[in-house]
Amino acid sequence: MTDDQTEAFDREEREAADAVYETLLARVGEGSPEPRLQPTRRAVELLGDPHRAAPVIHITGTNGKTSTSRMIESLLRASGLRTGLLTSPHLERFTERIRIDGEPISDEAIARNWEETAPFIAMVDAELEAADSAPLTFFEVLTVLAFACFADAPVDVVVLEVGMGGEWDSTNVADGQVAVFTPIALDHQSRLGSTIEAIARTKSGIIKPAASVVSAKQPDVASAVLAEAAELTESSLAFEGDAFDVLDSRVAVGGQLVSIRGLAGEYTEVVLPLFGRHQAENAAVAVAAVETFIGGGAVRLADEVVHEGLGTASSPGRLQSIAADPAVLVDAAHNPHGAAALVTALDEYFDFDEVAFVFGVLADKDAAGIVDALAGTAGIFVVTAPESDRALPAAELAAFVAGRVGAERVQFAERIDDALEDARGWAADAPKRAVVVTGSIALVGEAMAIAADRGWGRA
Repeated sequence: MTDDQTEAFDREEREAADAVYETLLARVGEGSPEPRLQPTRRAVELLGDPHRAAPVIHITGTNGKTSTSRMIESLLRASGLRTGLLTSPHLERFTERIRIDGEPISDEAIARNWEETAPFIAMVDAELEAADSAPLTFFEVLTVLAFACFADAPVDVVVLEVGMGGEWDSTNVADGQVAVFTPIALDHQSRLGSTIEAIARTKSGIIKPAASVVSAKQPDVASAVLAEAAELTESSLAFEGDAFDVLDSRVAVGGQLVSIRGLAGEYTEVVLPLFGRHQAENAAVAVAAVETFIGGGAVRLADEVVHEGLGTASSPGRLQSIAADPAVLVDAAHNPHGAAALVTALDEYFDFDEVAFVFGVLADKDAAGIVDALAGTAGIFVVTAPESDRALPAAELAAFVAGRVGAERVQFAERIDDALEDARGWAADAPKRAVVVTGSIALVGEAMAIAADRGWGRA
């Protein structure tokens, strides 16, 4: 095959994969999930139960789900297992969400699996219509498609990140041998409940009978809910700070050196190429989860597995540098808890005097809480809006931010490329200034695409 033929073939496959995404986008979006499991159960039943083709590690929480999922997957792969990973949302292309053995699923595989899955999706839609119920949503279909892809690969283990909540999230048709909880805080209150207790109760629904539960440190009320759920399901329960912990975290070039007390042993001086104490804590949860999956929490992982698994872990869009001179970082903090972790990490790991936040949020987010968490960091806000029909308009958000931090600290631009140029210009005017894009995962993805297109990250 000539180079031109190869390029044409690759283009056709990419177009086919993009067409799958466009088809999914025609459905009800992720911001409006249906609190139900039966339609997803029906779809996987018709497909021959692909969700049972491999054991599952199931992850929920408010912040850190994707980072922790990716670390778990990396540790499993370093252990010699072939992995499937489902995360959400994506930053640039939706094939990022379904990963096989560490790589985004190929365009060919996603298109082929969709072709085989689509008739069964249509059957379930028809049954729902006959029952006067809403058709399968974007995320319900994506979940079914992911299970089909994992069974087709095939994989040895699936790392499954919840889309929203837990109990009625479509991923919960799977029975996770290990249920993992990252920190639980307020987010998606309109869907999950107005208190941490209510949110924790919804999330605790991923704990299945006789499972093993691994949890990050939690507010007392969330800990109590998880303990109750574990008792009712006769599941084991291990909390960070008790059964396992971060022993040490020190700043290092490109990230940090961490030492972790796992469930079955200690792992010292491990390179973690991610910034922030919260990432060290995510790493401890990941280690405990993999110890639990592989050896029931009683068998120590090999040092080379932990060093390779954490040392090669990545979490795009999480305090990631996308440009230098001036420095531009992106962070997917989209709630107050995440914004507070961002501010702490900026203080501990970077030497900036002032920061310009390129800031945009979706309408259902706690904009006040996020702004208040960021406001203590000296600098300005360049307010914009992600390309989403759920986004707060830039001018409206700018007026809101000005009311909380002062008009003199706020600019706005309708387009993110203009906002980035304004912020970079401000940062270039003085030494030790930086730009941080945050507030929305969609906004972060757009910034990363612009930086790649313009070659900002190249030497």
